[in-house]
Amino acid sequence: MKETKQVKTDLHPNNLHRERYDFPSLISTLPDLGKFVSENKYGDLSIDFADPKAVKELNRALLKHFYHISEWDIPAGFLCPPIPGRADYLHYLADLLSESNAGKLPTGEKINALDIGVGANCIYPLLGSTVYKWNFIGSEIDPKALDAAQDNLYSNPQFRGKVTLRLQENSKEILTGIVKSDDVFDLVICNPPFHESQEAALAGSTRKVKNLKGKVDKKITLNFGGQSNELWCEGGELAFIHKMIRESVTFKFNCFWFTSLVSKEEHLKELVLALKKARVSDRKIIQMTHGNKKTRFIAWTFLNSEQQENWRKRRWS
Repeated sequence: MKETKQVKTDLHPNNLHRERYDFPSLISTLPDLGKFVSENKYGDLSIDFADPKAVKELNRALLKHFYHISEWDIPAGFLCPPIPGRADYLHYLADLLSESNAGKLPTGEKINALDIGVGANCIYPLLGSTVYKWNFIGSEIDPKALDAAQDNLYSNPQFRGKVTLRLQENSKEILTGIVKSDDVFDLVICNPPFHESQEAALAGSTRKVKNLKGKVDKKITLNFGGQSNELWCEGGELAFIHKMIRESVTFKFNCFWFTSLVSKEEHLKELVLALKKARVSDRKIIQMTHGNKKTRFIAWTFLNSEQQENWRKRRWS
């Protein structure tokens, strides 16, 4: 077995997962992970990343080892997020806040974040509250996912009073019905449904499993990678973010930065045009790289320079 520590220099400098997974240490933290770990063809310890149970155990180990989140689970068939990539989004969001505050990161409970589509995994509030001490509100349209997210919060007392969940009762709305008139958010976070149809989502899961295993198991394909509302919506991510931009106009003074991940680079041009149409005061495209995958998020604010300064004095001083 080889002993190697390869630094993933493409991850954010503050990311705790820049080195290869230290499986002996992770197994020491969570012994149940051991049954899924074996040597791969290169002589390195690894897991079968096409096995949902193995990926979930790896996530449980990472959350416990690095973030002291002792209990975490998701129901079968729900989206199991890659922890390093989710953490990267949060670290770059922290940079965005720093840039908006003369290079000084506004800390702790001063920061309120809204996670659109918190999911059963509740991953952004769990990581963001642990690493940066931010407060979170998470929205979700699926009651079962919301219950699972709430179970994860109940199982970890350190998040009491830090994370609140809200049910989106109208599946056609994103911010409307969630953001209240007196809400104030420094950040809105969103990982939108990627695909435009159930068929496209299934084809994507099939490709994912085939790339990992070299073959496709029908049962795994159908159960690997998330529920329908996590993976697809009519029009895919482009339509979703378009609608989010339109709705953000209504709440332009409730939030400093609205942000959303954008999986397809070719969508950026059209989204920038939508932001111009919405008359935002500023917009940014933040590039990220996770292994062989390049991704990015788009950020926008309606606050002009004077309003941003008032926000800083009122909330971040």
